[in-house]
Amino acid sequence: MTTTHPTTARSGVEAGARSTDPRRGALVAAVGYAAIFVLAIFANFMAVGPVLHPGDAAATTDALLDGERAFRLGAAAFLVVFVVDVVLAWALHVLFRGVHHDVSLLAAWCRLTYTVFLGISLVFLDAALRLADSASGEDLVLVAMHAFDTAWVVGLAAFGLHLVLLGRLLWLGGGPRWLAVGLPVAGAAYVADTVARLVLTDYQAVADAMLVLVAVPSVVFELSLGVWLVLVARGRATIRA
Repeated sequence: MTTTHPTTARSGVEAGARSTDPRRGALVAAVGYAAIFVLAIFANFMAVGPVLHPGDAAATTDALLDGERAFRLGAAAFLVVFVVDVVLAWALHVLFRGVHHDVSLLAAWCRLTYTVFLGISLVFLDAALRLADSASGEDLVLVAMHAFDTAWVVGLAAFGLHLVLLGRLLWLGGGPRWLAVGLPVAGAAYVADTVARLVLTDYQAVADAMLVLVAVPSVVFELSLGVWLVLVARGRATIRA
């Protein structure tokens, strides 16, 4: 007959007691998504994004110097997004680990991989600022901005896989079917955009179309995910473990 040592049993109970409740994870994830939506939209579309003029070093440098305050605030917003995404990866794992631990862990790793690339890309924003204030030449500012853009976009391929895996977890856990299908669609759009940027010789010719392809499903389904997370946190929606 097999017996369990009292100390071992007590340790298991204590470990379970220290485990974060999935609804708490949903709440943290919902707050994180709300923060990221505001900060990322400001940073990407209002502060940093407008600075880059592909193929025009002079216009890029002038835009950076003219909007330096907004640019710095955008870089700071990206830094906050970088930190929040680390917490968000953990919170989503807490929520979905009961559905499928391995898939949930892989999804967290994918989001963390994206986050690492985002952090690396911020180094190039700092480089662009320093180069713009020096006599090194406008061409290097343009190179630094392109390097930021490329590093971030490469990371978004891992983020796209993260969304695909979240969709799978939602499906397995009995979440909203339309959201379980929509998140992988948004994830595939991120991956397609990354591939297009790397393989097309004239990406700018399709840049506007790719922006729509990525932005529409990502805004619709990631925003919907945030709303669903709020419902889970309040007990008005559930995920099956």
